[in-house]
Amino acid sequence: MADPAAPPVGLKAADRRRRSPARLLTPAEMGQCDLASLEAGVSGVDLMTAAGNGVAEAVTARWSRRPIRVLCGPGNNGGDGFVAARRLLAAGWPTRLSLLGSIDQLKGDAAHHASLWQGVVDPFDPGLMLESELIIDAIFGAGLSRPVDGAARTMIEALIARRPPICAVDVPSGLDGATGQVRGVAAPADLTVTFFRKKPGHLLYPGRRFCGDVVLIDIGSPEVVLDAIPGATFENGPALWRDAYPWPKTEDHKYSRGHALILGGEVITGAGRLTARGAMRSGAGLVTLAAPQRAWSIYATSMIGALVHAIDGLEDFKALLSDIRRNAVAIGPGAGVGEATRAAALAALATGRAVVLDADALTSFADDPTELFAASNGRCVLTPHDGEFARLFDASGDKLTRTRRAAAVSGAVVLLKGPDTVIAAPDGRAAINTNAPADLATGGSGDVLTGFVLGLLAQGMEPFDAACAATWLHGECAAAFGSGLVAEDLPEALPGVLARLKAGPFDDDRQTGSGTPPCTP
Repeated sequence: MADPAAPPVGLKAADRRRRSPARLLTPAEMGQCDLASLEAGVSGVDLMTAAGNGVAEAVTARWSRRPIRVLCGPGNNGGDGFVAARRLLAAGWPTRLSLLGSIDQLKGDAAHHASLWQGVVDPFDPGLMLESELIIDAIFGAGLSRPVDGAARTMIEALIARRPPICAVDVPSGLDGATGQVRGVAAPADLTVTFFRKKPGHLLYPGRRFCGDVVLIDIGSPEVVLDAIPGATFENGPALWRDAYPWPKTEDHKYSRGHALILGGEVITGAGRLTARGAMRSGAGLVTLAAPQRAWSIYATSMIGALVHAIDGLEDFKALLSDIRRNAVAIGPGAGVGEATRAAALAALATGRAVVLDADALTSFADDPTELFAASNGRCVLTPHDGEFARLFDASGDKLTRTRRAAAVSGAVVLLKGPDTVIAAPDGRAAINTNAPADLATGGSGDVLTGFVLGLLAQGMEPFDAACAATWLHGECAAAFGSGLVAEDLPEALPGVLARLKAGPFDDDRQTGSGTPPCTP
């Protein structure tokens, strides 16, 4: 079944990716698209009209009629606010408007739409909010380049103190649309209405927490303008990797589905077993667990369906690697930190096969990360959490920037875990994952994620696609199970998630942000 949100199938693959509804644009890239839209013959007045009308429609879909105040800034964001105010007033909403600055200082399209406003333009006075039951925040947009100060800061602090329902235009004022960081101060919104494409700041924390529900509005920008913008950042979801997913074919057998190899630990045996279960459930045809001799019976008696080989040191592990049918390797979960784990990781990387390194394998290189970077390659996926990441990489900057930088430095796909997991490839592609529920904050869930990545790599999926798909499936499994989740539940929830994914478009409104939240009384 075709995905109705996807670009036309006749486009080249590169153009389909560039025009994907899941693509994210920085404020600078959005500015380029706006300029390209103007050059293509779309007027700025029309773009602003569509944006403001979209805000008004989102407000009326979410809330019942009530006194509303629109806070307008001195730029185009304020122009959107004037349009929304005019539309709401015409629909019978009691609408008042406050402007930061004077109306004669407005320029261009914002000045045009301000001239059409027939109501009173009130001063930018926080005291005037007392008569309003809903606020539209159209003070500053996503491209704010400095910390909020002066009258704007006073107004935003008053919003924070009073906590009225808020609809933000583009982003909550004070939020950096590129990074999700707060520039001085920002008031959390219940609803954020943005245009053409989402920004990274809508998805990265803390921005995601400030935005509330995000609605994406089509304002008439031609999709073709995206072709000239070189960025490659996406919201993770099936639209990004569904075509590459390795669904079983009728002629497949267990050997053609790949053979995953996992290095087990001697003390924390559960981690390796969770990884193995994840690899099995995600479709690897065969899974071998390399178990230390003294813990072999624990693995062997509990891993039905997996092959368990006893090993006694590096040479035994290398012997398992010598079988080229074992085409994907995971090292780290429960393996222990130290020279033995580091040596095993280097041996796996030396084969040139797909390798996932997690947990103890990453920390084992903390003293000399360059040794890992010299050995890793495009077939390697690193899956750190923030603490492990900081042991290997420069942890400065926003999450998207530092993950991209780590991928470039290491030559590997880097999957930086968290509520806003970022996956970055050495070639600059990046995806931000948004479907992870809080229930995933439980011991062992990362080990299962490693297994999902491993199973997809064993079936031939490319590392970036495998990391993106595994991360999204991991989140969906947790959501499907719900409260009370423990790590062991995740692999068992995967068959149901895969069945729904295979049946067709999977909750595309949530994927693209195009859904409209329900009316709030």
